[in-house]
Amino acid sequence: MFPIRLQKRACTDPHKIQQFLEQARTGFLGLASGNVPYVVPLNFVWMDEAVYFHGASEGRKIDMIAENPEACFTVSEEYGTISDPTPAHVDTAYMSAIIYGTVIKVTDWDEATAAMQLMLNKYVPGYFDRPLAKSHLERYVSSMGSKTSVFKLVSSSISAKESEVNEAKMFHQGRKSQGDRP
Repeated sequence: MFPIRLQKRACTDPHKIQQFLEQARTGFLGLASGNVPYVVPLNFVWMDEAVYFHGASEGRKIDMIAENPEACFTVSEEYGTISDPTPAHVDTAYMSAIIYGTVIKVTDWDEATAAMQLMLNKYVPGYFDRPLAKSHLERYVSSMGSKTSVFKLVSSSISAKESEVNEAKMFHQGRKSQGDRP
């Protein structure tokens, strides 16, 4: 959708992007209503070229999605600081992805249950001794009295960037620029 300005940082390897999105733990959903932006951090799973997340069936996020379902989802992981004796060359090792698309409520209980099971597998692997029952999603009501809904952001475009870890240059406590000068 928008070209990456610093092309040397572009990550175009679909397998690497897929792995990154499957393991990253927090993403940020960006919504807009009128001229008001709203960004909310979420747990999520990447499944079938879509970002799945869940939440209450009511509230600001739901109202904004109803008004404008076009959204972006940003995921970023920082892996440390890359040191350099020239201050302007100090950098960060990272990977990030921005996914643009449309948010829709998942109304198929089998799809919603599969997404929630994948989320449980990601965030609490091995914790439950049996799969999530579809009836759990159908009946669950939060302590605030709200039903849970599952949503997906269907991807229309993905861009990813990275600055790979350079073990020889990674900063650690006690490292001094004098030791890095030629």
